[in-house]
Amino acid sequence: MNRELLMLVEAISREKNVERDVVLGAVESALAQATKKLYPGEVDIRVAIDRDSGNYDTFRRWVVVPDDAGLQNPDAEELLMDAQDRVANIAVGEYIEEEVESVPIGRIGAMAAKQVILQKIRDAEREMLLNDFMSRGENIFTGTVKRMDKGDIIVESGRVEGRLRRGEMIPKENLRNGDRVRAQIMEVDLTLRGAPIILSRSAPEFMIELFRNEVPEIEQGLLEIKSCARDPGSRAKIAVLSHDKRVDPIGTCVGVRGTRVNAVTNELAGERVDIVLWSEDPAQFVIGALAPANVSSIVVDEEKHAMDVVVDEENLAIAIGRGGQNVRLASDLTGWKINIMDAAESAQKQADETSAARQLFMEKLDVDEEIADILIEEGFNSLEEVAYVPLQEMLEIESFDEDTVNELRVRAKDALLTMEIAREESVDGVSQDLRSLDGLTPEQIDKLVEAGVNTRDDLADLAIDELTELTGQTADEAKALILKAREHWFTGQE
Repeated sequence: MNRELLMLVEAISREKNVERDVVLGAVESALAQATKKLYPGEVDIRVAIDRDSGNYDTFRRWVVVPDDAGLQNPDAEELLMDAQDRVANIAVGEYIEEEVESVPIGRIGAMAAKQVILQKIRDAEREMLLNDFMSRGENIFTGTVKRMDKGDIIVESGRVEGRLRRGEMIPKENLRNGDRVRAQIMEVDLTLRGAPIILSRSAPEFMIELFRNEVPEIEQGLLEIKSCARDPGSRAKIAVLSHDKRVDPIGTCVGVRGTRVNAVTNELAGERVDIVLWSEDPAQFVIGALAPANVSSIVVDEEKHAMDVVVDEENLAIAIGRGGQNVRLASDLTGWKINIMDAAESAQKQADETSAARQLFMEKLDVDEEIADILIEEGFNSLEEVAYVPLQEMLEIESFDEDTVNELRVRAKDALLTMEIAREESVDGVSQDLRSLDGLTPEQIDKLVEAGVNTRDDLADLAIDELTELTGQTADEAKALILKAREHWFTGQE
């Protein structure tokens, strides 16, 4: 029987093109499963087959666990102190084994053993095929639509399958069985049965990879795609940078008569692509990203990581785009929050900010309107700037002498201290669950308190637009924070 076992193993190994040890491992697993059924509880069994003779031994074993951990499964675990009584130098994580009677192969349910062995072989074949595919280092999966699976599309390339989920498809794209498909490889999940390669046709990475294939200069390192933003199937923007002054980044990506960019567009169901020149200067980058709109002026707010972009009436609709598409893509591409406005809106906003700063200085520094306006004209907009800007910079203001400067700085510091004390007192009325919520800064808590939001539940009840208006966060940040605040509603935890 043992010789017959080895002959069978050899035959299966050759037929399935699987290593002999893999088949023997499957047999060992089948024998171990059969032996476990003879014992009550969750025992651990190991079977070892001699690779030369075919003889095999069976062992029951216990894993060694720390003394303070306790036994979670006494049938297969042993405390360290008890294990060391039997084996002096044994360590946590090692096994104590005890040989037990082996189950004869003839008593194993033939069908069960066969299924275990075949499944192990299938898994091994699948892993070998997958490893061979991934070793090629390809980022794009090219295959044929094989079937639909709960709304997902299974794409086959050779004997390897990928899964294109519904949410990763290009909207309105109609793929049928037998269609040729290309998609970006996003991840490989070996726990998924059948199709472990997760694909996407809507990810920005897919567009970047398509350009990489169409534009040799990118592979050569002469060009670099710095970022990409997509509205899949409709419009996209990519930011490119040239590392060689002789190479025009935009023209190179477009290609002769648009051949290169058209190849990408055709692959993506007609998705239009704006190619933007990347710049280290954030303002210049944003101006380029808003093309084809012409920008009149731009104001950068580093603290809020936002920009106010002023355009004339003719360019307002172009800058915003249909449904806000152009400004949204530009914001995603650059990573900056972009506020589009016309000249009148910009002037009104500046007037409001100037008025607010004037009122702040007059009230907190106890100065008249003339002094407040001088500070504003010199670029001061907050008490922190007045209190902590280098002294020499304030002394350069022609309208102020040294005594005036020193007095203004002292008043600003006193006002900030008074405001901080008041803030701490107001925070005392805020619930601990709101203060401890991840993602909220002290400044944001202040704004929430002013609006009467004092508890986590108060925050959870807010709509996304309400929270963005209160804290100045983006819609995505506000959505994430509200969902975080609502978590305890679904877990039953306060």
